[in-house]
Amino acid sequence: MIGTLFLGFGLVLIIEGLVFALAPSRLEDVLEMLRRMPIEARRVIGLGAMTLGLFLLWIADNAGF
Repeated sequence: MIGTLFLGFGLVLIIEGLVFALAPSRLEDVLEMLRRMPIEARRVIGLGAMTLGLFLLWIADNAGF
């Protein structure tokens, strides 16, 4: 369980680091777009991402990866 948590956290940091390293100016555009987006839309996107992440972890755990 802890190993899976560290694995997931490490993968998130890798992806976040790639965004900052490869497209820092594009990141500013994305942040500006998020600022203009209604709070409820951001909440729905966050809940959707969390649900997808939990689903992927469930699949990985049950498939024995």
